[in-house]
Amino acid sequence: MIPRYTRPEMDAIWSQETKYKIWFEIEAHAATAMARLGIVPEEAAAIIWEKGKDAKFSPERIDEIEAVTKHDVIAFLTHLAELVGPEARFVHQGLTSSDILDTCFSVQLVRATDLLMEGMDRVLAALETRAKEHKFTPMVGRSHGIHAEPITFGLKLAGFHAEFQRAKKRLETAREEIAVCALSGAVGTFANVDPSVEEYVGEQLGLSPEPVSTQVIPRDRHAAYFAALGVIASSVERLATEIRHLQRTEVREAEEFFSKGQKGSSAMPHKRNPVLTENLTGLARLVRMAVVPAMENVALWHERDISHSSVERGIGPDSTIHLDFALHRLAGVVEKLVVYEDAMQKNLDHLGGLVNSQRVLLALTQAGVSREDAYVLVQRNAMKVWAEGGMLLDHLSADPEVTAALPREQLEPLFDIGYHTKHVDTVFKRVFGE
Repeated sequence: MIPRYTRPEMDAIWSQETKYKIWFEIEAHAATAMARLGIVPEEAAAIIWEKGKDAKFSPERIDEIEAVTKHDVIAFLTHLAELVGPEARFVHQGLTSSDILDTCFSVQLVRATDLLMEGMDRVLAALETRAKEHKFTPMVGRSHGIHAEPITFGLKLAGFHAEFQRAKKRLETAREEIAVCALSGAVGTFANVDPSVEEYVGEQLGLSPEPVSTQVIPRDRHAAYFAALGVIASSVERLATEIRHLQRTEVREAEEFFSKGQKGSSAMPHKRNPVLTENLTGLARLVRMAVVPAMENVALWHERDISHSSVERGIGPDSTIHLDFALHRLAGVVEKLVVYEDAMQKNLDHLGGLVNSQRVLLALTQAGVSREDAYVLVQRNAMKVWAEGGMLLDHLSADPEVTAALPREQLEPLFDIGYHTKHVDTVFKRVFGE
């Protein structure tokens, strides 16, 4: 991945050095388990650990060997033998390459998910803080991009918080599904390696044994994992898109923080663009890009082929690195989001009270007017506001068919903003608890 969208913590998980360290740990744990079974000399297992635990595995040397062997795991084992010495002959007893590759991939995905969880928690904390801050900040709700009825900005953010609560659960489920290991041998029969070895290695690495591995861990697990990341990325994009819309010049109800010295355009000095949320929209596309290839990896030939391998070398680091960066960027945007309450109120008032049309409609029906007739009465006065301006209350008060059912003194209370916010506390309790 390019450094621009990579946090060092996530980058380290996918480094060659980390990968080879995990490979070694899998092999060394397996040797220890086999020593307990009497398959490997206990002294040899101890030497493997002693010489390998602090070894500096050289990606360059392994690449050099692989150029000849054309096999990455064999290249690693050859390099390991250079570091460990004669006892290395007891490494990889009964195992196959996929045992090492798949188990390592699981370890990396689990570690990556733990970092993603930290980003998720930061997003949730930021949304909760800002939602409670603006719990009763009134603004207009929009459907189809058009003014609908009043809401509060806190309610809008609470909705996103609820969505990211679901995202966190998806991430937890994805982690559980991917936290499996396989050390079952060439076609998964344990013919040359005892199942207890798999159980021991899994326990040491925080993984559960795959119930039935062929020569690989079944890829439906990985498909579900990357699909979960794709859905989370879509939630990131939805919030980013909302902020972009709110920052539009004609709306300007909220805005990304614009720091001192920041420039918005190389040509136009006045520009303050939503560059961070636009970037998040793009990053979300990159995360979702992995979903279809991960789905296509499920249908491998017989007990195993390697058509999935090249795909996962890309989508594993790419998706987790991009989403990790996106979650922390999104959290930063929300934490520092500039909210223009006056603009929210101005836009709410922009159409002269049209946002209260449904309440008038319902009041007319309660006063004995049929719903069809009430709709006609409210709509024709609403259209006057669209065409001529003015206040809906005034147009309604000048319409004798309306005032015959609802005189002005009964119409006026129907334009109280409190009517639309009376259940905000209920919604907040649902989202944030007591």
